[in-house]
Amino acid sequence: MTPTEMMVTLVSCVAFMGLVAWWSYRQSRQEVQSKEGYFLAGRHLGGVFIAGSLLLTNLSAEQLIGLNGSAYGYDLSSMAWEVTAAVATIAMALIFLPRYLTQAFTTLPEFLRERFDPDVQRLSVILFLLGYGLVTIPSVLYSGSIAVIRLFDIPELLGLSQFEALVLTVLVIGLAGSAYAVLGGLKAVAVSDTLNGVGLLIVGTLVPVLGLITLGQGSFLDGLSTLAQTHPEKLNAIGGPASPIPFGTIFTGMIFANLFYWCANQYVIQRTLAARTLAEGQKGVLLSGFFKILVPLFMMIPGVIAFHLYGPGLTRIDEAYPALIRDVFPLWMMGFFLAVLFGAVFSSFNSLLNSAATLFTLDIYAPLRRKSLSDTHIVRVAMITSVVIALFSFCVAPLLWFAPEGLWQIIRIFTGFYNIPIVAIVIVGLFARHTPAIAAKVVIVFHVIAYGLVKFALADIVTLHFLHLYAILFAIEVALMLVAGWVAPRPVPWTPTHRARIDMTPWRFARPVAFSLFSLVIALYLVFSPIGFASGDIGLTFHVCLMGLLAANGVVWGRQFMRPRQG
Repeated sequence: MTPTEMMVTLVSCVAFMGLVAWWSYRQSRQEVQSKEGYFLAGRHLGGVFIAGSLLLTNLSAEQLIGLNGSAYGYDLSSMAWEVTAAVATIAMALIFLPRYLTQAFTTLPEFLRERFDPDVQRLSVILFLLGYGLVTIPSVLYSGSIAVIRLFDIPELLGLSQFEALVLTVLVIGLAGSAYAVLGGLKAVAVSDTLNGVGLLIVGTLVPVLGLITLGQGSFLDGLSTLAQTHPEKLNAIGGPASPIPFGTIFTGMIFANLFYWCANQYVIQRTLAARTLAEGQKGVLLSGFFKILVPLFMMIPGVIAFHLYGPGLTRIDEAYPALIRDVFPLWMMGFFLAVLFGAVFSSFNSLLNSAATLFTLDIYAPLRRKSLSDTHIVRVAMITSVVIALFSFCVAPLLWFAPEGLWQIIRIFTGFYNIPIVAIVIVGLFARHTPAIAAKVVIVFHVIAYGLVKFALADIVTLHFLHLYAILFAIEVALMLVAGWVAPRPVPWTPTHRARIDMTPWRFARPVAFSLFSLVIALYLVFSPIGFASGDIGLTFHVCLMGLLAANGVVWGRQFMRPRQG
């Protein structure tokens, strides 16, 4: 870039980010005065804001690079992380969310205290905060900053060393994200995420379209034909043993990893707990599931396009997406792209920051005071907590530059220490009324020890894929809790408290929409499979399967519209 081009890019980037910040402030300034307003946006979020916030909370810049790099270097098997998440959103909308909103809690540990006891609440908070504070928040800042640096070659643009550029990018992203989380609470986070989400969808659509036009030497259809007929094996999502995600793992540990993330992870479910009605919450969660279906199209197909354009000659697979952006994206839109990229990174950061502050304030600080605290006091403590966690993250994130490769491996699998026991405890807690509190405590301690031993101390002996390990541990831990409920049941079976503060009427179309969403998951795997595009010659079996899905949806929707409307 010339100095003039760089200036235009930066000015347009700042302009778009400023617009997002101004609108987020306007929408959230009345919500930060009360505890419920700050942590749950006053329980006023509609479906669109919930979906937009869930999308941007989940997606970040390192996924743009990582998933496209995986598609460039291997195949489409890594799309499993995104596409199968749609199934978890269905479970959240139809099973978990109605129960969560009925009990009207603010944090998941708050529910665990009521269902089990305060010790289980404290243990779960410790797991969450250690995971967020020591690993997830710093690594989101670090990996997002690295993604921005690679895409825009910040060191060359600003004449800085790699580490100096990293520190600068961490500070810019961190300060911007902190401003939303600290000053605006959850409402500002949700509004900014939604606006940036619209930008991400625009950018995500443009990149493969422009890439196909380039591949087709000016013709989109010719590019599409080349993509489908040349190296069709790149379009295979049915991963083999050597693929990044073997297909079998989808039906074992990935199910539980996604259930934790979408149904029991505080920084994700917090925006669903803020729904103004159950129907709006269900709309938002299911809409986010449809967005997840689109992810392979703009986070993996560009990687395949890059393979066709550059061949296997790139030094690293992570260079595929940055190279494609530089070659096909118009310069006059680079500022908008940079703003969306920043937004995608700090959306994950500010959501984590807001949820970590929520957990500390409501589940640690408030219970320790043991007296009634004003909303103003609680909000002030949450703001201070957010600032402290943010400053800590600013210090830790750049240090990952000097981390040995082994530490990155630990970071990549660290969530395994707390995701499986949390989701096991939540599921058993919701549906097994006799399970005692001691069972949940035993499961937490057992999991941390067992997972640590298998993944680290016995890593050379136990070579099982970590997703299969998730499934095995989940089964063991659920069995332990159920046996405990049979051998030493609670003296009084647990009964959920019904204290809903919103309209709990379900969305009329929740079930048929969920069925269509699940059908799209199956359809996407059919499209990117050896009977679909990966074969290079689509046959009768593919068309029969798709027609079967269409017919099933016709039956489900026909029955829905024939059913008398209640209420």
